[in-house]
Amino acid sequence: MSSSLLMTRRFAPLFWCQFFSAFSDNFIKSSLVFLILFHIGGSVGAALIALTAAVFISPYFFLSALGGELADRYDKSKVAQRLKFSEIGIALIAVLGFALNSVPLLFLVLFLFGVVAALFGPIKYGILPDHLARSELPAGNALIEGATFIAILLGTICGGIAAKDGGDAVQFSLLMIVFSLLCWGASLLIPPTGEGAPHLTLHKNVLVSTVGLLNFLREDPRLWWGALVTSWFWLVGAVALSLMPPLVTTALGADADVVTSCLAIFTVSVALGSGLAAWLAAGRIILLPTVIGAVLLGVFAVDLGWSTLGVSASATISGYFAIFSSARNIRFAIDLAGLAVAGGLFIVPTFAAVQAWAGADRRARVIAAVNVLNAAFMVVSNLIMFGLQLAGMTASALFLILGLASLVVAYAVGRTMPASALSDALSIIYRTLFRIEVKGIENLNNAGPNVIIAVTHVSFLDAGLAMSLRNRKPVFAIDVSIARRWWVRPFLRLTRAIPLDPLKPMALRTLIDVVKAGDALIIFPEGRITVTGSLMKVYDGAAMVADKSNAEIVPVRIEGLEQTPFSRLSKAQVRRRWFPKVTVTILEPVRLTVDPDLKGRTRRQAA
Repeated sequence: MSSSLLMTRRFAPLFWCQFFSAFSDNFIKSSLVFLILFHIGGSVGAALIALTAAVFISPYFFLSALGGELADRYDKSKVAQRLKFSEIGIALIAVLGFALNSVPLLFLVLFLFGVVAALFGPIKYGILPDHLARSELPAGNALIEGATFIAILLGTICGGIAAKDGGDAVQFSLLMIVFSLLCWGASLLIPPTGEGAPHLTLHKNVLVSTVGLLNFLREDPRLWWGALVTSWFWLVGAVALSLMPPLVTTALGADADVVTSCLAIFTVSVALGSGLAAWLAAGRIILLPTVIGAVLLGVFAVDLGWSTLGVSASATISGYFAIFSSARNIRFAIDLAGLAVAGGLFIVPTFAAVQAWAGADRRARVIAAVNVLNAAFMVVSNLIMFGLQLAGMTASALFLILGLASLVVAYAVGRTMPASALSDALSIIYRTLFRIEVKGIENLNNAGPNVIIAVTHVSFLDAGLAMSLRNRKPVFAIDVSIARRWWVRPFLRLTRAIPLDPLKPMALRTLIDVVKAGDALIIFPEGRITVTGSLMKVYDGAAMVADKSNAEIVPVRIEGLEQTPFSRLSKAQVRRRWFPKVTVTILEPVRLTVDPDLKGRTRRQAA
């Protein structure tokens, strides 16, 4: 899905627009970091590096609300084109700043790029659901994150070379003009979206609109949860990127080339983590990777801080591959990569969920509100770091604090996650073991509140697979004889299951009431696992529930699990394999249309 999206007009221009824009942003940031670290230095060097992040992020806090309103009020593609045109002028100022070797002027350029990024942020993520299906959002977000971090890598490398004594900063800064022109050109190809809220009134007072936007976000508990979770990711990322250069130079005795290598490891690993999160999602919105990512963030940050605490380099190491020159350095690189992969796992599922939960007429403002909160977390954290570093706290100690805090956040995220952890875990397990391909997931997402999911029954693994398709816990209808088996009873405690006894009609009445109440019902209409490889006899109980509850029926066909040892087919009927590839096909929702004059048994048979 990822590669096919890159070939489409509805996604590719936005991808390249974000790539070229992120390159320019990070070229400026990394150039400033290297100039400060290796030319200004001194006791204030590490603190000034923290200040660069705060300068770039600060516009997000007071301009994101305006960016969200502009994106909802006007066509997002047209707003993007005008913003990217303005970046060409900012790039020209950057060339002047490098020519004069002026740190204050480069700080101004960094701030102006932050202004454009703050206004573009709600467009960048708000436009994805306009052009992509819900099932494409995890892949689309992973690609955007990947483009961003590859651009960060290239911008970091070029910025590091430009800031070194042997580099010509003016020549390298000319790259920014080229990339700004390419970015503007890509924005011209973004398909129009139309006006999401054409009657929206823009607020001239950005402070009032910012406060209103945050209040607007808090009205939806799920969106507020998602905003807080994504804000923690950006806080960790901002702090880690600010602490890394001084930590590498003090603990490892590294030169600029080693710092560049560490930044490269970090950015590539974030892209890998984002891609892993998209692969695990398989077109669904699952949030368990966020919890796993939070735990790993804490573990790797703690180890990074602990392994370097009180360590000072006895000799200087140099060269792009010097980070692999000793066991201690390799441990540092592994911690850095692990921290970044965990970050990718943490952010992609949550941001895809926020996009899916927000309505089309307010999506850009929701993204803008999330950006405001993200900026607040990053700016405050960097200012706190600025103060702590001036007071003498080391980067290692700050990494330890960051890791312990991430473990606390992981616990909080797991306790408050607005999704079924069991369903998400099953989705990841089935995706990993059986390389599951889900076709038609949008049919399940588009079904109404009263829905019956009718699944073909090919193995004992079907129930877990069916449960993995839903973000909320469904209700299972299970044959009473199966429910009484000792090995089934422990699994029944993990979900809501209603045993069906053909001799007790009240069980069907319970199912009807459950569906009418708005709970999804998963049922196997055949009543038993196939012994022929084809559809078995379909009993009338499921039809009666659908008819009486006026529910939509979503047919689901499972192919592949019948090849496992957990099916009832013999070796002569099918080639047995432990982990075959599994395909799940979800068909469009349908409603039963039964002659209203039919009654009783005749009506059930007709249904």
